[in-house]
Amino acid sequence: MALASALVWGSGDFAGGCAARRVDAFQVLALSALSGIALLLGCAVAWRVPWPPGESVAWAAIAGVSGAVGIASLYRGLSLGSAAVVAPTAAVITAAFPVVWSAATTGLPRPTQGIGFLVAILGIWLVARSGAASAVSITALRLAVLAGIGFGGFLILVARVRADVVFLPLVVTRTVTLATALGVLWKQGTPWPAVRASPVALVAGALDAGGNVLFLLARQETRLDVASVLSSFYPIATVTLARIILGEPVAGVQWMGAAVCLVAVALITI
Repeated sequence: MALASALVWGSGDFAGGCAARRVDAFQVLALSALSGIALLLGCAVAWRVPWPPGESVAWAAIAGVSGAVGIASLYRGLSLGSAAVVAPTAAVITAAFPVVWSAATTGLPRPTQGIGFLVAILGIWLVARSGAASAVSITALRLAVLAGIGFGGFLILVARVRADVVFLPLVVTRTVTLATALGVLWKQGTPWPAVRASPVALVAGALDAGGNVLFLLARQETRLDVASVLSSFYPIATVTLARIILGEPVAGVQWMGAAVCLVAVALITI
């Protein structure tokens, strides 16, 4: 489930990136939040999921805020022209943050898993590298760290949602994301997006919501750090799709990173 969430999340990131080439990034975020909400509500109705208790709603709302902070920080950091450092830094912190949290709250993992986490972080860094690093300002690096903490915090917080009410709490998180995107658009003076403005953004939202569901299902079966690290392999899917569909070149260091991640999977799941 965790590896499946990485595949779905990475595919959603690819779709979102394609959509952002044509319309404003926060318009993409708003549209993706809308389609995610629609998908999750449909699943909740189909499975007749009861309304979640207040505690789960609260955790979901806080997770939504953390995720929105991560997205906003990442977008701002990337806009400064330092993608080669900002993206991998954020990805590594996203994976590392739940590992540190789990070690502090539930104890250390097995030795092979601990080694696997370190190998995985190296692999994620290599895969997420997008090219030669430009001069990185302190502001860009701080934004990358904030983005990683925001995304890592999302994984920690959303994992507190009660296991039998997955869909509706995630509706809450996506609603917070939608409100954040619309707020930024209003502040920028950018028009709110029409629903038909970017079908690819709608696909991205459905994939992102699906990845969230798969992550929560994985969390029910294993430790938070294991689910989080395996789910953080999403850059592999993004890079692979960019290569296959768009013909974008993949650096040798990125292929090496993918191989390192496979080694990490073996160590973590032993």
